[in-house]
Amino acid sequence: MPSPNEITIQQLARLVGTPDAPVLVDLRIDEDFDDDPRLLPGAVRHAFTALDALAARIGARRAVLYCQKGRKISHGTMALLRGRGIAAEVLEGGHFAWRDAGLPMIDKTAIPGLGLRSTRWVTRHRPKIDRLACPWLIRRFIDPTAEFLFVPPQDVTLVAEKFDAIPFDVEGVRFSHRGKSCSFDTVCAEFGLSVEPLDTLATVIRAADTNRHDLASEAAGLLAVSVGLSRLYRDDLAQLEAGMVLYDALYRWARDGQDEGHDWPGAPVSR
Repeated sequence: MPSPNEITIQQLARLVGTPDAPVLVDLRIDEDFDDDPRLLPGAVRHAFTALDALAARIGARRAVLYCQKGRKISHGTMALLRGRGIAAEVLEGGHFAWRDAGLPMIDKTAIPGLGLRSTRWVTRHRPKIDRLACPWLIRRFIDPTAEFLFVPPQDVTLVAEKFDAIPFDVEGVRFSHRGKSCSFDTVCAEFGLSVEPLDTLATVIRAADTNRHDLASEAAGLLAVSVGLSRLYRDDLAQLEAGMVLYDALYRWARDGQDEGHDWPGAPVSR
C-alpha cells in the first residue's frame, strides 16, 4: 500500500500522455542511470543535490519524483520540496517498478541531452496532420517543454542548422516519412514508444496523412478537422495549441473510448 505522498504506477500511467500529467523528475544517480538510460515518458533528469534549481524547474506545478527504487533519494527530496510548498509525490517502487510493469519508456539515446534540456524542432509552416500530431506526441511523451518552429519549406534545413533545431516531416531528414509510414510512426519508432493506444492513433494518423482511408475509418474525419483547423487559424502556433486539444481527445478515444457509440433516438428509458 502506498504511503500518503506516493503515487502508484497504475495511477501515474493514467496521467501520462494527458494534459494533467505531472512534472516527472528522474533523480537516479549517474551509475544507476547508466545501467538503464531510459526515461519515463516526459521525464526530466535532475540531481537531487541541486534542490534550489529543481524547485525553480518545477515551480507551481505538481511533481512526481522517482529514483531507482523509489526509496531514500525520492522520499528525502520529496520531503524537502514539500517543505517549500511544492506539491511533490514519489512514484511507488521507482524506476524499477515502472520498468518491470512493461510500461512505456523513452530511449534517451535517440537525442543527446534529452531530459537535461529542452529540445527545439522545426518543420514546414501551415501544419495539418503529421505536423500537428508529431508536436503533440513530443510534448506529451518525450519533452513537455519542446519548442516548435514553423517556417517556409525551403528554409527548414537552414533554420535547423542556424538555430540548433531538429527538422521533421521534410524529405531527407531522420524524423520523416519512411516507405508507407508517416513521420508520427518514425518518431514513435525512434524513441521506442509502442503501446496500444499510440499504435491505434498512429494507424489513424497514417491513414489520414497518406490518403489511405481504408486503413482506418476515422481517417476521413481527421483529415476534415485538420483542413478545417488550417482554415481557421492564420497563426501556426495558435493552430498548434488547438491541435493539442484535438490529439488529446483522439488519444483518450484510442485509450479507452473505442467501444462507445452514439445514435438518435436513444434507447427508451424504462419507467
